[in-house]
Amino acid sequence: MSEAGRVPSPATPLVVAAAAPEERKGKEPEREKLPPIVSAGAGATAGLDRGAKGQISTFSSFISAVSPKKEAAENRSSPAHLIFPNIKNVRDQPPISLDVRQKQRISMDASSSEVKAPVLPECILPIQPKTLKDFQEGVEKVKSSGDWKAVHDFYLTTFDSFPELNAAFKKDVTASFNTIEDSGINAKFVNAVYDTLINTPQDIQKTNPQFNNTSTYVIYAHLLRQIATLVEADHHFLVHWFKKLSQKRFKQLVERLLQFISLRLFPAKPEEFPPITKCSWWIPSAAKVLALLNTANNLVLPPLIPYTDFYNSTLDHIDLMEEYHTWQNFGNSHRFSFCQYPFVISIAAKKIIIQRDSEQQMINIARQSLVDKVSRRQRPDMNMLFLNMKVRRTHLVSDSLDELTRKRADLKKKLKVTFVGEAGLDMGGLTKEWFLLLIRQIFHPDYGMFTYHKDSHCHWFSSFKCDNYSEFRLVGILMGLAVYNSITLDIRFPPCCYKKLLSPPIIPSDQNIPVGICSVTVDDLCQIMPELAHGLSELLSHEGNVEEDFYSTFQVFQEEFGIIKSYNLKPGGDKISVTNQNRKEYVQLYTDFLLNKSIYKQFAAFYYGFHSVCASNALMLLRPEEVEILVCGSPDLDMYALQKSTQYDGYAKTDLTIKYFWDVVLGFPLDLQKKLLHFTTGSDRVPVGGMADLNFKISKNETSTNWLPVAHTCFNQLCLPPYKSKKDLKQKLIIGISNSEGFGLE
Repeated sequence: MSEAGRVPSPATPLVVAAAAPEERKGKEPEREKLPPIVSAGAGATAGLDRGAKGQISTFSSFISAVSPKKEAAENRSSPAHLIFPNIKNVRDQPPISLDVRQKQRISMDASSSEVKAPVLPECILPIQPKTLKDFQEGVEKVKSSGDWKAVHDFYLTTFDSFPELNAAFKKDVTASFNTIEDSGINAKFVNAVYDTLINTPQDIQKTNPQFNNTSTYVIYAHLLRQIATLVEADHHFLVHWFKKLSQKRFKQLVERLLQFISLRLFPAKPEEFPPITKCSWWIPSAAKVLALLNTANNLVLPPLIPYTDFYNSTLDHIDLMEEYHTWQNFGNSHRFSFCQYPFVISIAAKKIIIQRDSEQQMINIARQSLVDKVSRRQRPDMNMLFLNMKVRRTHLVSDSLDELTRKRADLKKKLKVTFVGEAGLDMGGLTKEWFLLLIRQIFHPDYGMFTYHKDSHCHWFSSFKCDNYSEFRLVGILMGLAVYNSITLDIRFPPCCYKKLLSPPIIPSDQNIPVGICSVTVDDLCQIMPELAHGLSELLSHEGNVEEDFYSTFQVFQEEFGIIKSYNLKPGGDKISVTNQNRKEYVQLYTDFLLNKSIYKQFAAFYYGFHSVCASNALMLLRPEEVEILVCGSPDLDMYALQKSTQYDGYAKTDLTIKYFWDVVLGFPLDLQKKLLHFTTGSDRVPVGGMADLNFKISKNETSTNWLPVAHTCFNQLCLPPYKSKKDLKQKLIIGISNSEGFGLE
């Protein structure tokens, strides 16, 4: 089997390159069952098959072999024959991406900046036909004369074969690439040739397809497969070269691949494509190439494009649970599932997967409780199907902690809350209020569990030592219950918290394995303590003598209950001075101490609390940023979007009272808009699907206009009396939304 044929099973989540080096030492995995790579002719090897001896096919013959139309360029003479040497000696690179089930973090930046690539033997290559300046001058002359023959000939010659391509675009025709830092390609020339091509007449474009037309997708699919089946070393180079593309061109590549997948899934004209049974490898190949681009994007800070630009909204309309179950059941086989490449699945689609997975778990737990009750010949009680919380408002935290501890086995049942002494029936609204009040109390500075940092407007775990960390576990359970029951919380944790929460995404079976520990940088610290992070950055960039100017040692000093305590960052740290040579180590150890080691017990309790509820493989599909959105929703309110999606009962949107209402609400400052949202829905955060997902309704309340508005938070419903003036409506609405808490008005 050729080296190009040694690729991993696409069913392994997030795998985009070859198997790990340890696996390659044994038996190579079986190659994905794809159509054979097009040959240049009898006796020739596969077009891009490395490690085998043979000819390099001409580019025109490659095109003609997969395209129903044969262009005149096909008859050009073949180039000089080249032989690729075996490249096993360069394959021991860290894999681009690992199985998402393992969640191992291997930094591509840790790779050597120079990786030796195969050295091509000397051979006769075409002479570079044009420079960038020559090409641009030629194009200007063509535009003036209107005769495109010279440009047409240039494209026919340049793209006729791989040696011609090398001659045209390589900076040094005879040199082989040997570094991840420089591809050796004249990128400016390539971009100029591409930009010119898309503005040329159609007959020229037909001989050089841009793959934005479905008629060229057969060729495009074969090109994608060639890239997808390259060996790991080549993927390694490609990823580092991709990250050097401009944002515009990088985004174009991603959008074209996403469009290719969408049109293959839902073709506007099915007759333009081969039968799906004959091209089932199209989408897996495109997904692998997208994975290379996604990896490249993640290596750049800031990323070239937002991670949301990799979302394919078309996937929102397929059977997501079938994809999820395929991934669950055949994760290490050759069965393809989009869940292997979760970066293309939108957060809305992931929320659906998590919700349905949670609902199924709820049903299974409730069914088991019912079966157990019946098997013991006991009378079933409907309350046994729910996680029933009975709490007093005056003892909210202690009652909640006692209830959750006592009913730990029921955490995966549907949540229902009752406030002692109140007649409210929980249809969702009391649950929302319980979350809101409990979070507000736990995160109060006087409670001492979390420290609020004014500069970053976020909370972080207190490093104070204590005998019992059960309340941190309670906060984790609350977050887990919120995700499990589709409730958004007003929690302000930094992004680093969610990265730690997914480290690892599934509780390890070995209790000795540390949890909640992830690699952290000064950038992570900056999101919590920007002033301290700035000071550490100044230390790193200081041009003078660090030891004399800063006079620091490998120690951290923290105040605990009025007492300053010191902690060594490494053994004997109090006797080790920070110097120009070891300052990077000092900053890394300092950051790791603050974000990992000093709060390990607190965060471990929080981690186990969260995962005691959300123990689902679906979490492995999520990025840290997506977990934050699921937990907290979005703080960005779009009242115009809410206006568009609002439903009416007893009113029409053209009624005068409704016009008054929206004039008032759209003119509210942000704090009053948040109060309105909290008054009507029980939360001031926007859910994952946006305002439309709130199903907000305004109903007519046939009462006196002296009454205040009434809200049913269970149903996101506002009952509005028919006020006769805008002034009266505004006054009553502000009073109502500013003074409501509990079951009724306080």
